[in-house]
Amino acid sequence: MKILVVDDDDELRAIVCFALRNAGLLALEAAGAADALAMAEAERPSLVVLDLNLGREDGLELIPRLRATSAAPILVLSVRATEEDVVRGLDLGADDYLTKPFSPRTLLARVRALLRRAGVEAAAQPLVAGPYSLDLERRLLSVAGRTAVRLTPLELRLMQLLLAHAGETVPAERLIAHTWGARGDGDRQLLKQLVHRLRQKLEDDPAAPVRLVTASGAGYELRLG
Repeated sequence: MKILVVDDDDELRAIVCFALRNAGLLALEAAGAADALAMAEAERPSLVVLDLNLGREDGLELIPRLRATSAAPILVLSVRATEEDVVRGLDLGADDYLTKPFSPRTLLARVRALLRRAGVEAAAQPLVAGPYSLDLERRLLSVAGRTAVRLTPLELRLMQLLLAHAGETVPAERLIAHTWGARGDGDRQLLKQLVHRLRQKLEDDPAAPVRLVTASGAGYELRLG
């Protein structure tokens, strides 16, 4: 289940995404309106968490633009707490409004409530693509014909994004940002090491991978065949 987080504050965006990912949700990140619109169209998120202060852009103006192409619930998360902002945000199409500072537990409760209202279960359901099945709650990865294996938290986050784009090349920088967070400690060398460990659990012969393959100079692909 994909949640798009739109906030130009790297640190706050990282906190929100960390809370969502720890709850077994796939958090996608956008720092501005253009990125948010492009990602909403490409990824079709189940819900959008939107800050109103996006540098020179006003998040309120983004709400109807998102609403024009998506029925996903929009949760406004903003330091702007005036009644005028709240009423305008809801009138423009937002589904809920949460002011900063906030607690991660309250954020997750609001997210789950909106997903339930939209008819989407927020409980972590297994992610399935081709021969792969990922149990987010138990961190178990199953591949057809192999015994299920338990993943570490970092391996789980990496596998989440690879599964969401199975059959496609996912750029290395995007994998790093998702796995370690936008301002985390990840880099290409750490990603390479993490991929190596994941291949030990995925491949019949990790030295000659056929499932999790490298796209030279670009990233990695989880093959469906």
